[in-house]
Amino acid sequence: MDLRKLKKLIDLVEESGIAELEITEGEEKVRIARASPTPAHQPFYMGAMPMATAIPASPVAAPASATAGEPAIEGHVVKSPMVGTFYRAASPGAKSFVELGQSVSVGDTLCIIEAMKLLNEIESDHAGVIKAIMVENGQPVEYGEPLFIIG
Repeated sequence: MDLRKLKKLIDLVEESGIAELEITEGEEKVRIARASPTPAHQPFYMGAMPMATAIPASPVAAPASATAGEPAIEGHVVKSPMVGTFYRAASPGAKSFVELGQSVSVGDTLCIIEAMKLLNEIESDHAGVIKAIMVENGQPVEYGEPLFIIG
């Protein structure tokens, strides 16, 4: 596509007030978008930006017991090593890997986090007793989000 056509398309976008124009000619594809001072919606494109900026930082909600005035559970916190979906069992009908009050050793499987269609077993890095399970089965988790407390 030559520069004169591009210039005409840019002028058309500016004059008409449309936000975006996309034209395909054969194998060539051109997309012209107006820059707006305050974007109403920013789309999420995983492949178009680095992972560090693709996921907005959000504070991790405090456990319900801590917000209700009860003492916080103390112990070793096992955090999510990745973004994905938390599963307590290997399959929907299977027994959970761990339950509250269960003793675990270093290397025992605690849960699975599914990320990009891959199932990642999360193993205990601390021996002790499961004092709290911080995430519900099937819930999305973020990097660094607390999953378990082992005492």
